[in-house]
Formats: sequence, C-alpha cells, structure tokens
Amino acid sequence: MTVYLVGAGPGDPGLMTRRSLELIAAADVIVYDRLIPDGALDGARPDAELIFVGKEGGGEQVPQAQTDRLLLEHGARAGIVVRLKGGDPFVFGRGGEEAELLRAAGIEFEIVPGVTAGIAAPAYAGIPVTHRDLASSVAFLTGHEDPAKTESAHDWDALAAFPGTLCVYMGVRQLEGIAARLIRGGRDPDEPAALVQRGTFPTQRTVRATLGTLAVVAREQRIGAPAIAVFGPVAQMREQIAWFERRPLHGRTVAVTRARAQASGLAVRLAALGARVIEAPTIRIVELPGPVPDLTGVDLIVFSSANGVGAFFGRLAAAAVDARALAGLRVAAMGPGTARALAERGVRADIIPDRFIAEGMVEALSALTIARALIVGGREGRDVLADALTARGVAVEVAVVYENVVDPLTPETLTALAGADYLTFTSASSARNYLDAGGPVAGRRVSIGPATSAALTERGVSVDVEATPHDLDGLIGALVADAQS
Repeated sequence: MTVYLVGAGPGDPGLMTRRSLELIAAADVIVYDRLIPDGALDGARPDAELIFVGKEGGGEQVPQAQTDRLLLEHGARAGIVVRLKGGDPFVFGRGGEEAELLRAAGIEFEIVPGVTAGIAAPAYAGIPVTHRDLASSVAFLTGHEDPAKTESAHDWDALAAFPGTLCVYMGVRQLEGIAARLIRGGRDPDEPAALVQRGTFPTQRTVRATLGTLAVVAREQRIGAPAIAVFGPVAQMREQIAWFERRPLHGRTVAVTRARAQASGLAVRLAALGARVIEAPTIRIVELPGPVPDLTGVDLIVFSSANGVGAFFGRLAAAAVDARALAGLRVAAMGPGTARALAERGVRADIIPDRFIAEGMVEALSALTIARALIVGGREGRDVLADALTARGVAVEVAVVYENVVDPLTPETLTALAGADYLTFTSASSARNYLDAGGPVAGRRVSIGPATSAALTERGVSVDVEATPHDLDGLIGALVADAQS
C-alpha cells in the first residue's frame, strides 16, 4: 500500500508527466484538487474511487484536516492511493506536510514532481523567469500565508533588494499590499510587472503593467485567481516573445459534435490552435455485422467515409480475409480522411474527387466505364451517387456496414455548450442528432459541407460558415478565417 503525492502540472494536460498518467491509470483511490488539468482523470479505472478535496480562495473549502484523514484512512487499506495536486506537490502544495503525516503514520509514500505554475504560467505568457541579460535568479513566494501567523514570514526588505525575478503565487487579493511593501523596501515602482491568470489553460489572460500599477490594472481588467504575478525586468519580454495567447483561436470556445470515436482528433487540432474545446458527440458509430459483400465482377468500390472503411475491414477480418480481396479493383475514397483510413490498411485510393461530397464523386466517375459498383457506407447515407450510377446503367450494390446511434448530451455538456463561440458540424447526421438532443445553437455554426448545411437549414438553423474544401482541413481553415475576420 502506497500513497503517491503527484503533481498534475499547471493546467495544460500536455504538461502532465508520463509517471503521473501511469499512476492515475493504476490507482484504487484518487484524492484530487480543484486546479488539475481538464481530462486529468479520464484515464482512471472505472472502479477507482475519486474524492474531490479542492479549495478556492474566498470560496468553498475542504479543510486540510479532512484531506489528511482521507489520506490516512485510504493509505492504510487501499492498494494505490494518488493524491493529485495542481502544479508540483512541494511548491506551495502542502506536499511536505502530507508526507510528514504519512511518515508518522508508517504509511509508504512516493513523490512525483510536476511542472509548477511559477515557471509554466510566465512561459506561456512569453516571460522567461530568468534571462542572461535581465535576471540571473528567481524567487518564488506565496501571497497567501498561513492566517494563523501573527506576522509575515517574508522579509520584504530583502525581497525588495533581491536582484532577480519575483514570482508570486496566490497573491491576487493581496496584490496592492505586496506591491506597497516591495516599494517601501526600495524596489522601483516603475519596474515591469505582469499578472497571468489561469496560466497554460485555454482561457489564459495576461496583463502587463508596472509594480506600482499592476493591482489597479488587474482590477480594471477583472483578473482574478488563480494567477501568478511576475515582478522584474523579464516581464517586458512578453512584448517580444508572447506566443500562447497569439494563437488564432485563443479565447474561443469551440464545440465538436463528431462521433465520440472521431471527436478527439479534431479536438486536438483545435486545441493546438488555442481553442477551448467542448466535446459534444451526439452520435455513436456502431459497426453492423454481416458477410463480406460479393466482389465478383465488381470493377469499382467506393468508400463514402472513414467509418465505412473501418467497418468494412472489420468484416474482412471476421471472415479471415485481408486487403488482398480488393486486388484488381479501382478504389474510390470520398475525401482525404477516407483515403488515409484506406492507406492505413494498405490500400491506395485510385480516385478522390475534387469536391468531397456525393456530387463531387459523381463528377469524378463521369468519364469512367463501370459495369458493376459497390458503395460502402452507413445506414443514413445519401442516395445521390447510387442513383447517378444506376441512371448510367451501372449495376450498383450498396453495402450498409455501420449506423449512427444517438448519444444523448449530459446536463453538464448542455450547460457548457450554451457558452460556445462556435459549433462545428461534420455530417448531416451529427447535425440532426445534436438538434434532437436539445443542443443549444448559440454561437456561430460551422458546417463541413452542403449536405450538413442542408440538414441544419431544414431544421431552421442558419449556417454562418461552410467549409471549402468539404473536409476537416477545410472546416478548420474556415473557422480560423472567421475568428480572425
């Protein structure tokens, strides 16, 4: 039985360590704080006990004594207990106190460091806490000391004379007093200063001022906790090297309504552009069992989506058949995503239309001589291509290999969606299901193409942005262009 005091980093899930993720996945009990990254607990076992012990300055508090009791109780009987903290457990995280407690009780423990906000938040704001020309040292201090102390443990005169960068944790409410003490101690009131709110989160905000004016500027800009204050010449570097808040979708909330299995890829790409992403899948892809379609005499096979590729090859595998079954056939893919899914299975698409919709495929096949065609798709697929080929005298078979099942939205997701700046729709079925699930339509609606736009307009929902080309790259490009316009 071991208790692991684990640092979860400052907020960006990408800054969580490999060791922290391994322990979360193995834990029997996880005792976690408020300021952990979004999705930090996604890898926890379904049967793991998750216990929230968060604290909020000026708000609801879980007393430290209660947290201590939980660690002792579970540490004495559970196999793996993870005490998950924002940042680093030994940097203003009370990890040292908890380690002392465990040692006194004879409970084994390990320390797993994390990236601390005092370094990460300034870095994401474009502020290096040390710089060869500007600061050769850095000091970390808390602006929120133990209220039971009769006087401050800080030597403010010494801190005022400190010849490097000062990074202040948990100091927003005391900012004016901190600055006054430093100025009284001789620190220049005109020295550069910055305040970074929710550093490394998609909602990060940074204000620049001077030591003497930062508290006023922070109030005017409504900068609140959690935040890191930075005092020293390095704060002026933000003007040259700020990067995180300059990403094209920073500060925008974007909802992804793709099926759950596909949403994460799009979400990752949007997050890399600075967006806060809400995953709101309203459909789930279910592969339909069935035999491998008869390929005798088929001279063209058309895959209408990446989902169809996966389900079709699932049938091949179930029948102990592989990609060689397609030898000699012309293979058409509705778009680059479908072509990539084929390539991952060792099949190169011979035909990809210029427009990634059924009408585009009709145009791409217009000059080909086709006797028999197999179209692989989902239950709700459109009949445009099949009808066009049949009209030309082509013998057409449609293999329905998957279907979309409604995936209801949770109350929490519905609440989050109400504040979205953009709603993205990547298929007609996802649009219809989203509306059927009662999804709010506030914010700008971004459609991947005409069929999806038609599904929305038929339900009385206007489309603000339509992607060109009609694929994920086009959708992302159109969204970014609209956000920057």
